[in-house]
Amino acid sequence: MTDQPRRSRPGKPYRRPRKDPVRILAFEALRAVDERDAYANLVLPPLLRKAREEDGFDGRDAALATELVYGTLRRQGTYDAIVAACVDRPLREVDPPVLDVLCLGAHQLLGTRIPTHAAVSASVELARVVLGDGRAKFVNAVLRKVAADDLDGWLDRVAPPYDEDPEEHLAVVHSHPRWIVSALWDSLGGGRAGIEDLLEADNERPEVTLVARPGRSEPGELLDLLGEESGLPGRWSPYAVRLAEGGEPGALEPVREGR
Repeated sequence: MTDQPRRSRPGKPYRRPRKDPVRILAFEALRAVDERDAYANLVLPPLLRKAREEDGFDGRDAALATELVYGTLRRQGTYDAIVAACVDRPLREVDPPVLDVLCLGAHQLLGTRIPTHAAVSASVELARVVLGDGRAKFVNAVLRKVAADDLDGWLDRVAPPYDEDPEEHLAVVHSHPRWIVSALWDSLGGGRAGIEDLLEADNERPEVTLVARPGRSEPGELLDLLGEESGLPGRWSPYAVRLAEGGEPGALEPVREGR
């Protein structure tokens, strides 16, 4: 039997990365915060307004973008510690734009209900768009390591034991700078429970609350505009309406009109 030369397999055709406007917007907001020391609450509204006008963002798009930005920033200290455990170099040697994509991916994996496959895939596609294919492979490898455990499992691994260094333990677990943990603890006095309750409360996602200005608007008008799933009556005031899913309040006509 004569050996036949093997046919070389044709390479996979190049596929352009899929652009995800929601995650691209979230990345742009994080870059502005990092590069310009900008405030996220000032950067995000004009980005959302532009996306609504140019990309057809709806309320759910705006809510997801808002959660990705604020959620990533709220838990950045924790995500930095987790990413640091998954890379083979000091975190300071990872380019800041790459770190932003990694932290966005970590938040989707560990802080949201987005399925693991979707979180990794969407983050890699974002990396291909904003970083290039080469660094997207690095993002893919790191996020697959992150996806190997849940948040509680990672905290057990990356936070120092409370008995050895209580302030650093709380700083990593609750994503607060150590000096803030120390200052709050000094102000509170008392034991561990009080400071942990305070740090946990500080990490809660705040609800957006609108006020129907008496004589110019009614809560019912706002609730009708938002729909049953997105709008809830306020807890304390008959004029208040809560945005259950967040989003872009400035897109609502009564808000634009100052009512």
